[in-house]
Amino acid sequence: MILDNFQLSGRVAIVTGCNTGLGQGMALALAEAGADIVGVNVSEPTETKQQVEALGRRFLDLRANLADISCIDGLIAEARKLTGNIDILVNNAGIIRREDAIKFSEKDWDDVIDINLKTVFFFSQAVAKQYLAQGSGGKIINVASMLSFQGGVRVPSYTASKSGVMGITRLMANEWAQHGINVNAIAPGYMATNNTAALRADEGRNASILERIPAGRWGLPEDLAGPVVFLASKASDYVNGYTVAVDGGWLAR
Repeated sequence: MILDNFQLSGRVAIVTGCNTGLGQGMALALAEAGADIVGVNVSEPTETKQQVEALGRRFLDLRANLADISCIDGLIAEARKLTGNIDILVNNAGIIRREDAIKFSEKDWDDVIDINLKTVFFFSQAVAKQYLAQGSGGKIINVASMLSFQGGVRVPSYTASKSGVMGITRLMANEWAQHGINVNAIAPGYMATNNTAALRADEGRNASILERIPAGRWGLPEDLAGPVVFLASKASDYVNGYTVAVDGGWLAR
């Protein structure tokens, strides 16, 4: 049955930044499909943990500042305590800094690039090494953005990082597909999360955004559920290096 290819029972998924928002939505989707979840967060993901466990799956709560890549090997060692293997990595954690490009600081550049791009690469590298050691292949899912395709305004380091995420997704797929490692990305459109509360509260800005979205609404965390389960499952075994836009048609307009 084709639906069997979407099942994740017995799999272990590392999801970074899953205490709220899109990361939480993707973690819950993977758990609903059968995966146990290793959550890597700065703050306690109480709600996510409770909801994953309510689905009958295990949740391992790990804390780390992902701006420091020296923590990655330790996180992988802890994650392996669940079943001995890792099957899925979702690189969701990220930050954004807003300022005019003419005034943008080196610190705001480095802080965003370090977490959004450098850590994504080195976490992927470390997990790929684990996949090679297991001899079983695996899935890596990066979180890109509409600004992987567009320039945006007042977010130079974020735009650079998310453009880079799409690029390294292709690069890693080129090198690792031969080993059964699928590397792909999801590019969320305008999503109704805590990060966009101010935009949605601004009537003029909200109206201009909705006018551009053919679907006529903001996205929700659950809109990423299908794409993330697909990319994490056997159903996507011949999908490599692709960035899936989940944007209500924003890029098509």
